[in-house]
Formats: sequence, C-alpha cells, structure tokens
Amino acid sequence: MAELFGLSQLGYFRDSLDVRSREALLSAVERITDAKKHGRRIMVVTGSGPNIHEGVTTLIAELIRAGLVDAVSTSSAVIAHEMAGSLDRVYRVDAQALGMDMDKMPRGDVFEFTRMNDAEISALKQEMPLDDELMERGKNLPHVNEIIKAAGNMAYPMGLRTERLAHEVLSLARMYGLPFETVAGWGCDERTMLGAASRRNVPVMVTIPQLVGGGAVGMSIGDSIPISRRSMIISRMLADCDVIIESAVALTQEIHDGPFECYTGHGIWAWWSGQNTYSLKGKTLIRIDLDENLRRATELNKTVQEAIDKGLPKTKAAKIPFRMEMSAFARHEGSIPIVGDIGKVWPLIAHDAAESLGVELEFLSASQDTPEGQAMRDWIVDSVKPLARQKMLERAKSFVK
Repeated sequence: MAELFGLSQLGYFRDSLDVRSREALLSAVERITDAKKHGRRIMVVTGSGPNIHEGVTTLIAELIRAGLVDAVSTSSAVIAHEMAGSLDRVYRVDAQALGMDMDKMPRGDVFEFTRMNDAEISALKQEMPLDDELMERGKNLPHVNEIIKAAGNMAYPMGLRTERLAHEVLSLARMYGLPFETVAGWGCDERTMLGAASRRNVPVMVTIPQLVGGGAVGMSIGDSIPISRRSMIISRMLADCDVIIESAVALTQEIHDGPFECYTGHGIWAWWSGQNTYSLKGKTLIRIDLDENLRRATELNKTVQEAIDKGLPKTKAAKIPFRMEMSAFARHEGSIPIVGDIGKVWPLIAHDAAESLGVELEFLSASQDTPEGQAMRDWIVDSVKPLARQKMLERAKSFVK
C-alpha cells in the first residue's frame, strides 16, 4: 500500500514558499524532468539530522527505487542512523537514579533506552550480550520523556549495537576492498537510501567533510578506503550526473568543486598531472536551504566572481555572511536556490517530477510540523527496520567482485 503522507499537504507546502522560491522550485523540477527524459542522471547531496527527521532520506530511497535518483552523497551520521532504521522511539530516565557515572553522561543528565519489544530484544541477544538488569532498572524508573529521534544514536542497546556493527562492516569492507557504505547497504532496509541503492546498484558515498559523525561508524567509513580513492569515486559520481540537488548540507564547496573539478574548483593541477578530472560547467546545482543569504549570494554572482578575480575576500565584497559552500554555488550560472524548509520542499520536488515523468511513487514524505508528518515519523519507526546482520553476511558469502 502506498504511504503518501504529504499528498494532502502539497498545497500548504507550496503556499509556504515565497514567490521567488516557488519560481525556483518550478525551474528545478523542469531541469530534473528534462534530464531524466533525455536519459541523464540526478545526484543528491544530503546533510544529516534534518534529512532524517523530515523523512527526506526515506523519500530519497523511494526516488532511488523509482529510478529518479542515480547517486547520493551523504554524511557518516546518516549512514549510522540508516543502519539503525532511520528513526526510533526512545525513553529517557534520570541517569543518576539509574546509577550511571555522571561524569560521562551527556548534557541533561539523562540516559536513553530504545523502545523494543520482547521479540526484538531476543533477536538482538543472538548478536551481542545485553545488560538485562540495566534495562529492567530503566524500565522501572520514571520516564523523563519519550521521543522519536534519529535511530541508533545514544540509546541503549541500539546505539551500542550500531557501534559494534560498524567494526564488523569495516572488516568485511577491507576484506573485499569495498567502501563501508556498500557493505552496510547489503543488509539495510530497502526503505533506506543504503538499502534502496544496494538493490539498484546506485552509489551512496560519504563525503570527506562529512566523515566526522556517527561515532564508530564515521571512523570505520574513513578507514574503509583511502581518502584519495573516496575523492575520486565522488568526483566520478558528480561527473556522471547533470543535476545535483543539495539538501540541508554544509561545506559543499569541498564536495562539488573539490580536487578533481576544473570549472569552479581546484582541479587544474590534477589535470596538469594527467589525473581524471571533470567540470561542473553546464550542470545544474539545486540547493534547498533556509538561509536567505544563499539566494542573496546567487544574486551577487558577478560581485563574487569579481572579488575572486581580484584576489579579494568574498565576504567583504558581497557584504553578507558568506558560508564556505556558497563560493562555487554563487558563481555557477546553473545554480537554483530554493529558500525553504526541506520537509516542505522535497515532497513538492518529488511529486511534481514524478507526475511530469509519469512515475508512480509509493512513499511521499511530509513536514514533521504537520499531523501527516507526525504520522509519517511513526510509520518510519514501525516500518523501517535496522540493518539485518545475517542478510549482510549472506550477501558477503556470495560476493564476487
């Protein structure tokens, strides 16, 4: 059954955008649909938390399944959360009453437990020892609150399970000479980006600026393949795609105009040395962001380029707060800034592009500040499962490079 949570809210989402963002949205959808109609490829560059919480990563997984997204770069934190099922429900108790070492507790002095049923706990015990007494004490203490949050984070036992699993995934990745993300995808739920991409042979890679995060997952991703190889894989992904959609992500300057890009980036010496390079020239960069300065920086395209040509600081020339990722985006003639909430913009992009292309979607996200968005988050908690370790191991047994 299709789970189109955002369908009834599309009018509200559209009305939440100002006139310029609605026009930018229209242009973005036109570029996306034109690319797909001509057999060209779409890449998404996602950031971390908001993309998980707003159901955007689940929506991107659906767009991968539907053949509308052909490559993804993301953060190590997103990989960790997808390995744990994207979102989960946790309850918090007073850490001191639980008997924890308060010097090691996070701000707020609470300890979190993943809400799990007996069958889930029993299955987890087949993988790792669990502290039954700790869980029993936590169950019997007053709950400070119960919330839905990014999965496998700081709650026991799923946060610890993800940390332990990271080392096992890393061992397999090194054994087969593969990125961590590829191996993790073998066992991930098909409604995660990793799982959907694994089934369709679509690349998902963590970018170098986004390696820090996700605890042991981030470190294991960084350790799985060399930095230079990671840079080259991501550059090939970007080279192969005509439209790049950036979603609530920072430091994209070091993603899309990195060491092998020759139009706005630093690829000239890689080219000079005979290495494989690419160009952003002629591509479309779509960025969804709440920062009004993104649009302002784009409007100052000429000013920013002139500052660079004269060797002057871009911030002083533009006279606006200038985040690092604005550099290439602001100077690129194919940039489309959509200033708005990703929870509202993404369902519009997905729905409008799919409708134009005659593609039927089975999932459509909704902003979490709507009743539909709250229902969507509950559905993700209940439906999107953590990485199936046994499934990953079975896939590893049959892997042929």
